[in-house]
Amino acid sequence: MHLTGIHHLTAITARAADNAAFYTRTLGLRLVKKTVNQDDVSAYHLFYADGLASPGTDLTFFDWPAPPERRGTDSITRTGLRVAGTAAIDWWREHLARQGVAHAEPVERDGRYSLDFEDAEGQRFMLVDDGGAGPAHPWARSPVPAEHQIRGLGPIRLAVAQVGRTEAVLSEVLGMARDRTYALPEGAVRVWRMGEGGPAAELHLLAQPDLPPARQGAGAVHHVAFRIPDADYAAWADRLKVKRMPTSGPIDRFYFQSLYFREPNGILFEIATDGPGFTADEPLETLGEHLALPPFLEGRRAEIEAGLKPL
Repeated sequence: MHLTGIHHLTAITARAADNAAFYTRTLGLRLVKKTVNQDDVSAYHLFYADGLASPGTDLTFFDWPAPPERRGTDSITRTGLRVAGTAAIDWWREHLARQGVAHAEPVERDGRYSLDFEDAEGQRFMLVDDGGAGPAHPWARSPVPAEHQIRGLGPIRLAVAQVGRTEAVLSEVLGMARDRTYALPEGAVRVWRMGEGGPAAELHLLAQPDLPPARQGAGAVHHVAFRIPDADYAAWADRLKVKRMPTSGPIDRFYFQSLYFREPNGILFEIATDGPGFTADEPLETLGEHLALPPFLEGRRAEIEAGLKPL
């Protein structure tokens, strides 16, 4: 029973229409599910992914009218987006420059060619050359050429005040393995891998005890989710209980099954199944084109639609 990689990452936007335009037109991702936050139906929950809405490619946003994030420790500080090859990184450098997107110059970091950039709300990303390993499912209608499209998520970088407490959870509860260390100007980064590792299955952990805690807002990451096979869900719920981790308990998100808990520095983690997936209520060909609601919210559709701003 092992985590198999990053499942999705959920962030916060205060500008849903601008968000949708940037992630579909500039980054070329597919809007695969336009739905609402199941715990706050006044807010959109937007899911962007690859052409097949594959687990491990989902970058999602809650639309909340929040002030900007206050950056600091005890937070997810940068999200990896995988592309195939150094030529793809160079293409993205030129593309982001043409689009007026704030970005750094490409660098080799941890043995991989990488390019840091931010969206207009300060959401922090790094494009990472994953060497083209594993499957890719380009979106045919993306404005980004198929060979340069974002292939999925990872690695994910966290900063925490008490690194040992987080590492104990990664190792003893989640079964991750310490892999290696590399240097950033901010300090040493400890790489923790799931399964066989690789950029789609890594957390990069940075100790930053001297910074104030981050305060979530627009431009912040809300949580990161880890992949498990559907058949392992009950066993993971039992494992967290045995390890005395306070959790949400099993939650049915309709598109996947979830378990939520906070690691000791307060960062929200989720364990999520690969299935049943985003085609549970929409055909693959028309994913994301209409507001989708899980069955338990369908009876409130008129009320919910009336409270949402047009995208």
